[in-house]
Amino acid sequence: MPLYEFSCDDCQQTVEVLVRSQSEKPTCPSCGSDHLHKEMSVPANPSVRGGQSLPVSGGESATACGAPRCCGGGCQF
Repeated sequence: MPLYEFSCDDCQQTVEVLVRSQSEKPTCPSCGSDHLHKEMSVPANPSVRGGQSLPVSGGESATACGAPRCCGGGCQF
């Protein structure tokens, strides 16, 4: 049961929705609308021992895309 990220056309929110099957039509938990568009989700950067994290794609020159949910590197936008 994957968790997908959607943007809602009606309330302009970005939300995560649990989608149990491909035939299920997800709705926005904020406003109840079914006018959702699936977003491209960026996976979390795994942590390693010592508090440092593994490198993300994009190398040393990676910059944040500016999206509020962006973590500052490896974003493909």
